[in-house]
Amino acid sequence: MTEHHTRPQAAPLAGSRLRGVSTTDVDGAQAVTDQHNQNTDRRVRGTHRAGTASAHSGQSTGVDRSGMSLSTLPSAAATSTPLTTPVLDVVVPVYNEEIDLEPCVRRLHAHLADQFPYRFRITIADNASTDTTAEVAARLAAELPDIVAVRLAEKGRGRALKHVWTRSDAAVLAYMDVDLSTDLAALLPLVAPLISGHSDLAIGSRLSRGSRVVRGAKREFISRGYNLLLRGTLAARFSDAQCGFKAIRADVAERLLPLVEDTGWFFDTEMLVLAERSGLRIHEVPVDWVDDPDSRVDIVATAIADLTGIVRLGRGLASGRLPVATLREQLGRNPLPVAGVPAGLAGQLLRFAAVGVASTCAYLVLYALLRVGVGPQAANLVALLVTAVANTAANRRLTFGVRGTRRAWRHQAQGLLVFAVGLGLTSGALAVLDSVTGGASRAVEVAVLVVANLVATAVRFLLMRSWVFRARG
Repeated sequence: MTEHHTRPQAAPLAGSRLRGVSTTDVDGAQAVTDQHNQNTDRRVRGTHRAGTASAHSGQSTGVDRSGMSLSTLPSAAATSTPLTTPVLDVVVPVYNEEIDLEPCVRRLHAHLADQFPYRFRITIADNASTDTTAEVAARLAAELPDIVAVRLAEKGRGRALKHVWTRSDAAVLAYMDVDLSTDLAALLPLVAPLISGHSDLAIGSRLSRGSRVVRGAKREFISRGYNLLLRGTLAARFSDAQCGFKAIRADVAERLLPLVEDTGWFFDTEMLVLAERSGLRIHEVPVDWVDDPDSRVDIVATAIADLTGIVRLGRGLASGRLPVATLREQLGRNPLPVAGVPAGLAGQLLRFAAVGVASTCAYLVLYALLRVGVGPQAANLVALLVTAVANTAANRRLTFGVRGTRRAWRHQAQGLLVFAVGLGLTSGALAVLDSVTGGASRAVEVAVLVVANLVATAVRFLLMRSWVFRARG
């Protein structure tokens, strides 16, 4: 793949910036660049990387690019980063945008130069344009400081973003569509939580309260329908996956992006779902957004690709192929500690209770149906056995977050032993009831079983947490 880059050198002199480019080689691909004169009289805005953005808290928000920090805050190693390293790298992915590219990039550059308080870079990522987009990008990089141009030989917005983001030296990585449909006033609110270390990713949202959107009913319906589909299929909690206005911390991208497989429009969704499943904090910014009437997105092809991506990602998460649990341990934000309560216990209790309510309802329905033809002990045995298997599977995935097939049969075997304890409690309760009353009514039987099941549920939770699904080092 042939790529043409226009970008600063890896370690420029302190106190200066490179407008142009150096000749470099990326992954064996020839990068043709043109280095221009340094602009020495420009003021130095901002700080090294994230710099002192959180000095009030006594924490550095720099990013250690030489080694991955497992903290949710960037590493203090950034304090030694040269002052010329940008805090923000804004990528503008383009394909055949020879008309809109120049005015939009000039507008973005003017906004950042006047309004953004940190050092920045604008990277134009041309993915296989067949018109004069590459020439326009090169001319902009030659004329304006802090603009670089990258040309890829293959199409794909996701491919372009991944290529630039994984090679950038900035602390915060962002992208926006070339049409600048999103009001640029939202850019600083988008990246500020990442610079401070408060959040890990940030997205512009056209569907959250406070956003102001101008677009047709067709696109509104498609956008809302797609995000509703994500909530139903992948349990996504973010409000807008498709808005072309996103940012991510570089140290998070370093670990997260290798897991993102899509190279097209589904790239955003896949990145956000993986980030959410890994326990990362996603900041949402309501945006003012005006639809571009000249949008060239193929809605049908994009919809098919998105549906294919949803299926693939869902399978990867369900099978445990994607190591989101490992990422959660390394990058995720741990729950806030509560005095006297073990970490994660409150959430496990809530999820276990929800599963328990569903299991109890299913058990009572099965028991009532089976009692039409068999005695109470047989009906209790079958109903409890069926719901116990389903209960173990549900708690394995939902309550204790175990994915994949590893140890699945062992967990079910242990779950059956826990089931035996529940069976002893409920069967014993029925036996005691029969010996005391000599034949109680059906309503009394059910009431006794409800109480016995509550006791069995508490015992089941303790055994599952401390034995079946206990945390292993």
